Amino acid sequence: MATILRMPEVLANATEAVLSQWMIAEGASFSAGDILAEVETEKALVDLPAETDGVLGRFLAQSGDSTIVGAPIAVIISAGETAADIDAALGGSSPAAAAVPVAAPAAVVPAAAVPVADVPVAAPAVAVAAVVVAAPAVAESVAPAGSSARLFASPIARKTAMNSGLDLSLLSGTGPGGRIVRRDVEAALAGGLAQPAAVPVAAVPVVAQPVAPAAAAASLPRADGTGYTAIPHTGMRRAIARRLTESKSQVPHFYLTADCRVDELMALRKRVNETSSVKISVNDFVVKAAAAAFADVPEANVTWTDTHMRLYDSVDISVAVATDGGLMTPVIRGIEGLSLSAVSSRISELAGQAKAGRLRQSDLEGGSFSITNLGMYGTTEFAAILNPPQSGILAVGQAQQQAVVINGELAVATVMRVTLSADHRAVDGALAARWLGAFKARIENPLSILV
Repeated sequence: MATILRMPEVLANATEAVLSQWMIAEGASFSAGDILAEVETEKALVDLPAETDGVLGRFLAQSGDSTIVGAPIAVIISAGETAADIDAALGGSSPAAAAVPVAAPAAVVPAAAVPVADVPVAAPAVAVAAVVVAAPAVAESVAPAGSSARLFASPIARKTAMNSGLDLSLLSGTGPGGRIVRRDVEAALAGGLAQPAAVPVAAVPVVAQPVAPAAAAASLPRADGTGYTAIPHTGMRRAIARRLTESKSQVPHFYLTADCRVDELMALRKRVNETSSVKISVNDFVVKAAAAAFADVPEANVTWTDTHMRLYDSVDISVAVATDGGLMTPVIRGIEGLSLSAVSSRISELAGQAKAGRLRQSDLEGGSFSITNLGMYGTTEFAAILNPPQSGILAVGQAQQQAVVINGELAVATVMRVTLSADHRAVDGALAARWLGAFKARIENPLSILV
């Protein structure tokens, strides 16, 4: 019999998600386990698998639409069933009235954002399955984008328009109920339709309040007459704020700092890059050195839970990547078994996916440790916030020449300062010091990283 496919709760406590794209065409058959659609969360893409065999009878939500959790997104039928069976499953209502996605709430309004300091945010683990319920849909009404009523557009459409300076009120939506979706924005931009950045408005008092979904960044005055720009929070920015607040307030951080002489590393990197087809960065050496340090001090490769400690067999490390929407921390898995060039290629691949918004949820899950590097920005030293549930994060500063004492004599060396933030519940001070000492030994003797 025809059944209703509903939007699953792809993240804990999520109220809605964006249907990024359908992977099965309308009218096509599929088998259990096939991916029906990609669902876009605050930070990644999640596959929506089929639980049983069937035929995708009718779309009730289109690619790019934002849909509340539990809302109907498609009708699934069995072979031989017809449009009459679909209408019966929908309770006799029209497709548009059956399941028009709702507009994004204020918390999910995208806006142009600047990458924050390198303090990672982890996405919670998630297992997603398609929710199929044989029940009639609840009708939702949506005002067309061209009317004087509230403007309806998917979050990804709003983000693209905001970043491109495009006024959504100038567009006519082609989504259900006149909703503006990503393809409408991309078509407008391809046609050269864009608007200049916001300019200051007349002086009016400002009171902190939720921002309406259609609001864009606007320049407004402070009480003392100085202007400022109000930029609505994106879903990713809210997720970053929530996770970092939880980490800093609930996890007992402590910090250890070490100065590493990296002249040999710089010389070895230069020689490697003269012959390697893959350009190796200092950060690639840092990641491999961290993995080698866990081989030297395996008891540090742990995370805390309320009932037990998890001691990991492999070394999975998150690497911080700055994107336009905020910081993301994809995980490089099994680093102990990867060559330096393989690590470099994997980091480049995941960084590219992060910046393009194509990371999978699985790319952000797991790992016991993170590395965040601000050396390329000229930062000498900083301390990072832990990436729960991981128990450590290494903040890497710029390698620069400075005076050092070697064997009682003053000399000049290239020094890179690193700061380890650790979860004191899982890693004691002496254990953290041993791990940092092992890292320092490896990074100062870079040939040991390669063997």
